[in-house]
Amino acid sequence: VWDPRANRERFALSAVEVLRIVDEAFEAFFLLPITTHSALLPDLATGINSCLQHYISMAKFGCGTQSTYVPTMPPLTRCSRRSKLPSVFKKKEKVPKKSQAGTVNGNENDSFGTPQMCCRINTLNYIQNELNVLAKRDITHLSSSGTNQDIADRMEKVFEFSAAACVEGMQQLCEATANKVIFQDLSHFFWDGLYIGEVSSTRIDPFLQELDHYLEVISITVHDKVRTQVITEVMKVSFDGFLMVLLAGGPPRAFTLQDYEIIDEDFNFLTDLFWSNGDGLPAELIDQFSTKVKDILPLFNTDTDSLIEKFKQVTLESCASSSAKSKLPLPPTTGQWSPTEPNTVLRVLCHRNDETAAKFLKKTYHLPKRL
Repeated sequence: VWDPRANRERFALSAVEVLRIVDEAFEAFFLLPITTHSALLPDLATGINSCLQHYISMAKFGCGTQSTYVPTMPPLTRCSRRSKLPSVFKKKEKVPKKSQAGTVNGNENDSFGTPQMCCRINTLNYIQNELNVLAKRDITHLSSSGTNQDIADRMEKVFEFSAAACVEGMQQLCEATANKVIFQDLSHFFWDGLYIGEVSSTRIDPFLQELDHYLEVISITVHDKVRTQVITEVMKVSFDGFLMVLLAGGPPRAFTLQDYEIIDEDFNFLTDLFWSNGDGLPAELIDQFSTKVKDILPLFNTDTDSLIEKFKQVTLESCASSSAKSKLPLPPTTGQWSPTEPNTVLRVLCHRNDETAAKFLKKTYHLPKRL
């Protein structure tokens, strides 16, 4: 049971039982009246590491990966001119705002709520730390009892494999937690809401308010040692997700040059949330992971004619053979967004609410209109 309320350190009590069994197994082994401890130690270590590996796998089981939560990119389209009819004639669908309280706080039957995911991370952190303690204690005990130095040296490496698996598992859980929060728990405010329709009326504020609640729960629940790691992953995913909204958000999203200031301001609000007036993540860490977005945003402030010329230039430069340069090839989607990457520039054109961009995309690639 991944219940963070089980103890003050907010890790699963089953981890205590697992480590107790490991400790007792080694203690009983070294008390055996035999002279072949050194020869048999690798076999014992292999068996114990196998058991620990199983527990670590169970801690990650069902939590998903990035691909579990990140939405599939829709096909490329071109923008059609938006209707100039008064808004009273436009069909509107009012989507009721969903409360996120249950998802944030989880419940006793939820193994994958945010607190439970934090408990899983805490548990692997606890195991990693305790394995180091066990190894050092056994080495000290063996040395003081006059045991063969070879055995003491081997004990130092007994738990290396399991400790490394804990580190890897924590990273995987951090990534899963971040992607689940951004793309599943908050999808109503982010992927399914941000900049859908009129940009000025679908800004980032509601998403930031909800995300702030999640960050608070994470900060309270997760262990101090891994708090920065978890929140950094949430930041990275939110930044990557922001770019996905802009570049792969599908036909409902279209941007004019005038929308650039709103988009730029919204991203600054997002980075400010993680800085939290100096109480959040270090500024240099935020700068490191926000650079890609900041490099790409100026494309949304570039006039359409210049953007088309830039696209032609970077596309032709990327062509391997000169024979391909007679016609602009359709750049493949790599997901490696960059202001000089052809597919990135193409996607800015696809989301440009501009007749010139639409005509270029229709003539060059026969892309369909927005739906």
